[in-house]
Amino acid sequence: MDRTERLFAVMDALRRHRRPVTAAQLAAEQGVSVRTLYRDVQTLIGLGAPIEGEAGVGYVLRPGFFLPPLMFTPEELEALVLGARWVGSQVDEGLAGAAKNALAKIATVSPRDLREHMADVGLWPVVLPGAGAAQVPVLSLVRQAMRKERALALRYKDESDRTTEREIWPVQIAYYEGKQIVAAWCCLRAAFRHFRTDRIVSLAPTERPYGKPRRTLSQAWIEAWEREHS
Repeated sequence: MDRTERLFAVMDALRRHRRPVTAAQLAAEQGVSVRTLYRDVQTLIGLGAPIEGEAGVGYVLRPGFFLPPLMFTPEELEALVLGARWVGSQVDEGLAGAAKNALAKIATVSPRDLREHMADVGLWPVVLPGAGAAQVPVLSLVRQAMRKERALALRYKDESDRTTEREIWPVQIAYYEGKQIVAAWCCLRAAFRHFRTDRIVSLAPTERPYGKPRRTLSQAWIEAWEREHS
């Protein structure tokens, strides 16, 4: 059993005991020395576990505490790190910063062995030269609109260089290397349309709600996409 598994085992043991349990008893249950058990308890307290008591008296876990599932397999950690690094390389400044912060938070609340593994997974996304160099501020507006389900006022230039004004209900964003596509219900065309962010002239939030829940619109968009590409 590695240290991470042992920490979760100690938490499970404390959950089973409604009254204070001595370090010697916990150590015997875990098959470790009392000294190791003391260190594990201090680590758990440092991670925020509400463990009360002290050496020689006994430990008890306050009721109502839920420990987040931070026991990751090596493959899960590699997937998290690679995914966060890819997002961190994209032109969506808000998501890029959030990805880096998320990795830092996971590392902060993880035992040392997990932090060391995260720092050296050996996996990096490849970003082509010139791709994703300039930030695309409208992506933050689109994500905010999808969360709040509020329409956006859009001025858009098509491939013929014609500019139109319309209201859209964004449902999805596709991130490609070098470009991003916003899938949305277009109120002007009364149909789903796909908008390239590099052709957006201007974008502004409104307080007008979507005509349907975004989940319903997303399912309809997926079905339309599958019909078109079947």
